[in-house]
Amino acid sequence: MTYSISEAAKRMKITPYTLRYYEKEGLLPFIDRNANGIREFKDSDFEWLALIECLKGTGMPIKEIGEFISWCMEGDSTLQKRLDMFLKQKDELERKMAELQKYLNKIDYKIWYYSTAVEAGTESIHKKSCVPVNNNSNETLAMEEIPA
Repeated sequence: MTYSISEAAKRMKITPYTLRYYEKEGLLPFIDRNANGIREFKDSDFEWLALIECLKGTGMPIKEIGEFISWCMEGDSTLQKRLDMFLKQKDELERKMAELQKYLNKIDYKIWYYSTAVEAGTESIHKKSCVPVNNNSNETLAMEEIPA
């Protein structure tokens, strides 16, 4: 079974313009055209399109996705290049995820901060104050911050 560009775009939940752009950038060398020059997408093409969308979603530049597609078309002689590309992309993605986790932790803290402030009716429950504490080591008083 074959699909038109509109049908393929609908199936992939992207626009026909996006598919035309991918083709223009050399990402779709496997797409056939009929006698009238109309693109015809096959079921097997959707695996490629899903991989392109995956790589794009990880932040891989279109140029690098194009290199990967070219390597695939070249065959087994590029297996190591393809593996290296995926290992590099995985490292980059893990770095981004760690960075995003830091941001998420900060947002979780702020949600807790404002939830408890709303519950108490004041933000002052989160203000620090100083109180004298016996230090025991030299019998002088130290200052320790505690929540108000």
